[in-house]
Amino acid sequence: MRIDLQDKIALVTGSAHRVGKAIALELAAHGVHQVIHYFQSESNAIQTEQELQHLGVKTMRIGADLSDPEQIMALFEAIRARFGHLDILVNSASVFEKSSLPNISLDEWNRSLAVNLSAPMLCLQAAVHLMPEAGGMVVNISDLNGLKGNPNRVSHSVAKAGLLMLTQMAALSLAPRVRVNAIVPGPVLISPDATANHWSQHGDRLPVKRTGTAEDVARAVVYLASEDFITGEILTIDGGEHLL
Repeated sequence: MRIDLQDKIALVTGSAHRVGKAIALELAAHGVHQVIHYFQSESNAIQTEQELQHLGVKTMRIGADLSDPEQIMALFEAIRARFGHLDILVNSASVFEKSSLPNISLDEWNRSLAVNLSAPMLCLQAAVHLMPEAGGMVVNISDLNGLKGNPNRVSHSVAKAGLLMLTQMAALSLAPRVRVNAIVPGPVLISPDATANHWSQHGDRLPVKRTGTAEDVARAVVYLASEDFITGEILTIDGGEHLL
């Protein structure tokens, strides 16, 4: 059965910019009210909030360091106070530290796992207590490093792989009331150190012969939120890069 998203309440972590912002905008286009979360990007969060309000949805903007469990709990208490419940959680916030196994420090390791794996778990736990008896939905945003690994991003790869297993364990543990799925984006945002020519060449390598956009991921989130017979799914949005 297809779920009507109108007037649902969603938290998209890291929704001030990049993929998180695209997800928030796409959900708002379907009538979903938004909790805009940011860490240090307050000016971007303000701009995102203005764009969401122009789409006619209610908004709430709140900053939190997701590596701090106390700030995560405060985030969800603020949601309870403002909206009373939560229908949709999208764990999109992430850190992308470069790290090689021989050189990574314990602090770097812990920071990556705290934001990329522990925070989604804590957000999921807190969200479940705010979701109505009629049901809720969670989408975890992983990436291709979680499927294939990257020796230059060891801690990130380990955390994102763990996020995929967390998705499946949560889907089993929380069924049938809460559905939990994951999305694995591929090349949807050009990296700051890449040239337009390099980005185009990367797209030429893919089976679909082009790179993607953040909006490709956002539409997939809406699909998973709307379809009530899908849980425990890991949906790869990468133009076929995982096949190479």
